[in-house]
Amino acid sequence: MDQQEHDKRYDALAQKLLDGTITPEEKAEYLEWLHSDDGEPLNIPIEFAASDLALRDRMLSHLQGAVAERHPARVVQWKWWRYAAAAVVILGLGAGIYYFTPSHTYQKLASTPKPAVDIAPGRNRAMLTLADGTAISLDDAANGAVAKQGNSSIVKLSNGRIVYDSKGTGGTQMQMNTMSTPKGGQYQLTLQDGTKVWLNAASSITYPAAFVDRMRRVKVKGEVYFEVAKNKTKPFIVDIDGGSSVEVLGTSFNINAYSDEDNSRTTLLEGSVRVVGPGSNSVMLKPGQQAVVGSGAGVSMRSDIDTEEVMAWKDGYFEFDGASLETVLRQLARWYDVEIDYGGHVPAKTFIGEIPRDASLSVVLNVLEKTGVHFRIQGRNIVVLP
Repeated sequence: MDQQEHDKRYDALAQKLLDGTITPEEKAEYLEWLHSDDGEPLNIPIEFAASDLALRDRMLSHLQGAVAERHPARVVQWKWWRYAAAAVVILGLGAGIYYFTPSHTYQKLASTPKPAVDIAPGRNRAMLTLADGTAISLDDAANGAVAKQGNSSIVKLSNGRIVYDSKGTGGTQMQMNTMSTPKGGQYQLTLQDGTKVWLNAASSITYPAAFVDRMRRVKVKGEVYFEVAKNKTKPFIVDIDGGSSVEVLGTSFNINAYSDEDNSRTTLLEGSVRVVGPGSNSVMLKPGQQAVVGSGAGVSMRSDIDTEEVMAWKDGYFEFDGASLETVLRQLARWYDVEIDYGGHVPAKTFIGEIPRDASLSVVLNVLEKTGVHFRIQGRNIVVLP
């Protein structure tokens, strides 16, 4: 088959994919071609759809179905992006990574040899500090009972989650525990009242082993997601690094309060919460809204929140929706436990797309480099090249 016939063959298969008439055998052939070294950029005629966005929606939908057949564990729940500017939209297809561009093409990023120095992604890692100051490395601890605090047994489950198994109220003594994750770590925790907690990298939560007061009060730093157990008689209060607080009875919400971010942000997924800022200024949130607390005394509210982007870290992805290079690299620095060296300049780049958090650092940087910015891994530093 000469090159012209070759191109016509895969153009025809692309059209069948879009039209929904492709057979399982043809789809398998098409995917094998995408994974091969010959899988170069393929132009998709705009007449396949009524508009640019419709074209992209169709391609993403059909390719996601193809991904599900070959790699069911790696399916990404795609939504289409609200931007027409150059963007990177990544589909994890095992051996290759594909991205869409506004010119109606999709490309396979050529596999590159693994660099001599690479950095693995983060994993379940945390330190548990008990009321008496005893520190327990949870990534080293065996499954089963880890410690005891009052009438609560601290148990590590086979999935790595820590739960507090309470036998009674435990009296009136408050025993405060702290779970903290390092850079390159994350962890899950179930509190004594049944509240579920997810900690992102470089985060911490301080909480009582048993809630014996009339309020359930905890303190967080970094980024933490809560699914709060309902208890109308005991409000749940989250103190955010001494700057603000969240008051709730039972709901799901995310707090991002890293010290290197300009603002702390509380995003509500379900229920309702009141966010109190410095000076007792407060806002009530409905699902899909976000409270922003800055360095001043004010607290503001946003309603145009992409909750999928906010929760991507919990679901195993980086998601960028017009994020600056600095924003992107701050996330990478926490997850891969690296430092960022800009070399005196910060390229004015923005990024749109998703990348699995279980990819190695070199793979992530290879994807980002398709926008024209370049990096070098030097020890545990990401060096941004001029």
